Amino acid sequence: MLPYQSLQEAEQALGRHLTYAETLWFNYSANMSDYFLYCHTILFLFLVFTLVPLPVVFMELKRPKIVEKYKIQPKVRIPRSLMFKCYRDVMRMFFLVVGPLQLLSYPSVKWVGIRTSLPLPSGWEMFLQLAVYFIYTAPIGFAAPYAHWAEILILGIPSFLGPAIVPCHMITFWLWIVLRQVEAIETHSGYDFPWIPTKYIPFYGGAEYHDYHHFVGGQSQSNFASVFTYCDYIYGTDKGYRFQKQHLAKVDLQSPLLFVFSVVAMVCLTTLKEKCNDDENGYYTNEAYKSE
Repeated sequence: MLPYQSLQEAEQALGRHLTYAETLWFNYSANMSDYFLYCHTILFLFLVFTLVPLPVVFMELKRPKIVEKYKIQPKVRIPRSLMFKCYRDVMRMFFLVVGPLQLLSYPSVKWVGIRTSLPLPSGWEMFLQLAVYFIYTAPIGFAAPYAHWAEILILGIPSFLGPAIVPCHMITFWLWIVLRQVEAIETHSGYDFPWIPTKYIPFYGGAEYHDYHHFVGGQSQSNFASVFTYCDYIYGTDKGYRFQKQHLAKVDLQSPLLFVFSVVAMVCLTTLKEKCNDDENGYYTNEAYKSE
């Protein structure tokens, strides 16, 4: 709650007139507790995962020709029923896991110094803080909202590291949360648009890179990173992807039959290669599984 009873008192405390944005913030938040303002995060998450994916849902259902060429797996069609089930499961996870976690994590938000007071941060200050936050983004593929509840909890830890290291205003914190979720949705959209602004982020993988993680399937330990692909390179979890890219570059893509055969063969070879590597590294200890 702001410690001012009026706009005039706030201006006297700051020694200047409030900006238009600060006036809006004062009128909205002056009588709200900090805890109630923090709970807005749940509302923003709900709105982001309800509204932002709608254009992708429309493209998936209607398949307009203008965007069809950007579909990463053009032969795959997701039925309406499966989309609804995914949305329903995500919302259940939010209300049962993410929501309660947000309500209980307020003391940590206050402890790291996230504030709701005036003055508001400048645009340049917000940009620099968000840039630092992206440095501490989780370099794993847990960004998708459709995940196990434990993965959702694990995701919240690295996403919170940035604001914990560089405390900010609540508005900057909201913007960070929204940007992280929009990035997750874009990474899992199934479309690789050339005009996406995230392509200008250094080491950014994007939808085309992370799609391989889902394309190969559950037997693969590949391409976890959605933002910083160098982590996959360091841990060797992008070897199958790079192997496939190098092979497909040599294939005559003018021959559809050869291309399809090559993709199927490469998926099988990549999966087998990664299972063998995991076996050598001791990841699989079940003898029955190793004999498959």
